[in-house]
Amino acid sequence: MLYLDARSGTTYLYIHLNNDLTDGNDNRGRCVNGVAYPRGLQSGDRVAAGQPVGFVGDSGDADGVHPHLHFERHPHGGRATNPYPYLLAARRLLFYAPPGETFTLTLSATVTSVTAGSLRVRVNTLHTYPTALTLRRLDRPLTLTVPDYATVERGASGQSAALTSAKRGERVTVWTEPATVTREAQAGKAGVISADRIVLPAAP
Repeated sequence: MLYLDARSGTTYLYIHLNNDLTDGNDNRGRCVNGVAYPRGLQSGDRVAAGQPVGFVGDSGDADGVHPHLHFERHPHGGRATNPYPYLLAARRLLFYAPPGETFTLTLSATVTSVTAGSLRVRVNTLHTYPTALTLRRLDRPLTLTVPDYATVERGASGQSAALTSAKRGERVTVWTEPATVTREAQAGKAGVISADRIVLPAAP
């Protein structure tokens, strides 16, 4: 298990971390880097919202049950309280990568609106580089800046197209420009992330 002590005085417990070394329930792992939690993380480290802190498993009295997270919230070290309202109210990051690093995203999305310099989509799948994190079934709105030099194509043939030809409801694939990780980018703030290449579906 993992204890996270917040500046507010609340302690959070993450229980049933992974203890398997294979895809099966072998129980051969230990509570160490790369098995139960990410490599490089150690007791006493400060962590940021969205940062991976552990790997879900079925250790302890969950052995043999489906892997899951038992999550507890203890205000000021007291009794556990229902964390659900806080999870619902929490700020949701679009992605996580270490601050200051360079990132790019590949998005599978649906067009919701378009202007000459921006594309608003509902993101379905997101893949991050270089962290190689893939997030599916996001259903997350995002407004991208589309610079004049961005490539816009239609269909597999790569035929050049105008951004304003994108239609509401069309599926689209977007590759973003390399950029430095900031809080605004991680949160998916409108206009902060710029598109480098946009591929629209082939014309009917």
